[in-house]
Amino acid sequence: QVSPALRTPRLPVWLCSLSGRHSVLFGTDSRLLSDWKRERIFHLYFHSGQQERPRTAHLTIDTHSHPWEDAGREGPCSPGKRRPALEMAIRTRWAGATVSWNGTEPFS
Repeated sequence: QVSPALRTPRLPVWLCSLSGRHSVLFGTDSRLLSDWKRERIFHLYFHSGQQERPRTAHLTIDTHSHPWEDAGREGPCSPGKRRPALEMAIRTRWAGATVSWNGTEPFS
């Protein structure tokens, strides 16, 4: 029998399969699950489980940023427009959000 805590997590947790590798994206603020106002600027942590990336990345997600303000700086086909798979996965939940990697090299 599955524990009730496994069916309804107390903290936000997402299991990810990015580029054929499994990883975990999670938050430490339980209110993110129940209070939509907490989704303005919040922190998530990403652990890839890869030996070459043993550290957990601390991400800051901003759902009210204005990405169109930077649109004029680069062309739509420029390499700077490509985003890591993790950022694209985060945007499936929070469309248009900006992701700050807080000094960590983005995972491809």
